[in-house]
Amino acid sequence: MQTQSFNIVLPKELVQKIDAVAKREYRNRSELIREAAWIYLQRRMEWDELFSYGKAMGKKMGITNEEDVNKIVWNYRHGKKQ
Repeated sequence: MQTQSFNIVLPKELVQKIDAVAKREYRNRSELIREAAWIYLQRRMEWDELFSYGKAMGKKMGITNEEDVNKIVWNYRHGKKQ
């Protein structure tokens, strides 16, 4: 794995929390921040995938705006399933 160093500026309180967790988990600050970044990116990609799927399904169902969604939800909740 190739690595690259860079500087970031974080609030002191955040650095203190990062250091406390890293110490408790017997690892260094870089490892903790690296894992946090990977977790964030993975979750972000999952959300992007979910929204893309929802957008595609909405297009397939002919949903063009939020009002269409509200109608579908209202009908479903009142026993008027489509």
